[in-house]
Amino acid sequence: QVRLVESGGGSVQAGGSLRLSCAASGDTSSRLCMGWFRQFPGKGREGVARFYLDGSNWYEPSVKGRFTISQDTDNNISLQMDSLKPDDTAMYFCGAARSDTGCSRFSYWGQGTQVTVSS
Repeated sequence: QVRLVESGGGSVQAGGSLRLSCAASGDTSSRLCMGWFRQFPGKGREGVARFYLDGSNWYEPSVKGRFTISQDTDNNISLQMDSLKPDDTAMYFCGAARSDTGCSRFSYWGQGTQVTVSS
């Protein structure tokens, strides 16, 4: 089992910044592909930014240029969120996929951290 713990959420005014961090522990014998997701009230979880097996990354178009995902260590990632907008208000989750499955499916999830952006 892999355990993910997020930190760094909070409340900020529009235009402000927040930094989220995620630490993986437990069975990390297989390299992990990690990423960030968010869930709006009443909606499903959607991808925000993630790493692929080859180290490349992907951003959801609405956050590209404002958010930056970083691989801090093998089992730690962060998400620097700048120029935040009220539409970014959501619960943010860290997710992880195992490289021995080709990172094809995110199987592990953190508990989530709330990000609230006021206008």
